[in-house]
Amino acid sequence: MRVLLIKMSSMGDVFHTFPALSDAQAAIPDLTVDWVVERSFMEIPCWHPVVDKVYPIELRKWRTSPFSKQTRSEIKSFFESINAENYDLVLDAQGLLKSIWVARKIKAPVAGMDWLSVREPLASLFYQEKVSVAKEQHAIWRLRELFAKALGYEITPAQPIVYGLDTENWQKPSVLVQNFADNPYMVFLHGTTWTTKYWPEEYWIKLLQRVNQQGFKVVLPWGNDEEFYRAQRIAANAVEPKDVWVPEQMLSLNDMAKTLKFSQSVVSVDTGLSHVAAALDVPMTVLYRVTDPKLIGADGQNVTRLVSPVSSFYVKKFASRQQEQESLQGLTVDDVLSSMAVCLGNV
Repeated sequence: MRVLLIKMSSMGDVFHTFPALSDAQAAIPDLTVDWVVERSFMEIPCWHPVVDKVYPIELRKWRTSPFSKQTRSEIKSFFESINAENYDLVLDAQGLLKSIWVARKIKAPVAGMDWLSVREPLASLFYQEKVSVAKEQHAIWRLRELFAKALGYEITPAQPIVYGLDTENWQKPSVLVQNFADNPYMVFLHGTTWTTKYWPEEYWIKLLQRVNQQGFKVVLPWGNDEEFYRAQRIAANAVEPKDVWVPEQMLSLNDMAKTLKFSQSVVSVDTGLSHVAAALDVPMTVLYRVTDPKLIGADGQNVTRLVSPVSSFYVKKFASRQQEQESLQGLTVDDVLSSMAVCLGNV
């Protein structure tokens, strides 16, 4: 059976799909999946062994000049490439009008969530197979249910989340080995999109010093100039300069994933890379200061969530100093260390 999966973005959404792929692979021995995904995430689907071909799509670029000769040529070539393959089913796991625009151009029946289940109900009008999926559950379980019903197998709530990524042949990035050799290290994912999601720098500094004293080195990755300078400020307070590493260049997604994979533990704010660590089964503590992880948070067998009383409010700007202080309740350095101790035993 060959299925074309449409799940184009975002990073968290892409990683949420892997457990469903693992379910399907176990249930359907001859299953092969090809995947349409945004070009910026094209490395990721290949990490799962059931995925064969990856079709990187550039919808955002196409939208900037939809009627240009180049755009029309790229769109034509893109769909010709996909339609050169014969698919038993197209599975739209995105559930948006933009994803059904893609799905309808494929020469195969299309399945997706029904009107009451899908993110944009109008998309469901174009599915040949409509699947009912309960909304009030985590995105991972929604996708697992969609795959099971569309592909014809059973899953139960007792089945653990298995991402199933093929990392057996992964090795530490050479630049990491140059800095830390074989010494145990942790990764602090300090960068995120909203200012209100940040964990205070003084907390990161205290945590850095505490884990340094326990013999752990720390990697402080970054994704833009603001995060780079923050990482440098935090690193300046390490017990010894050799105990912390701020990469000189932004790590590629592959190198970032490998750095996470071989770490002893990860501490993260609510950010896309937390989903990467979850999928790699790394012991991780995720801090949810102003966002609720119930439906889309990082999840997995080694993930611990610390959630503030303000998390369900999705605060982008604090209404008062009191609310700002409340958003850190349960997210102190000692709270993080206690959470890490469950996995590491001696932090």
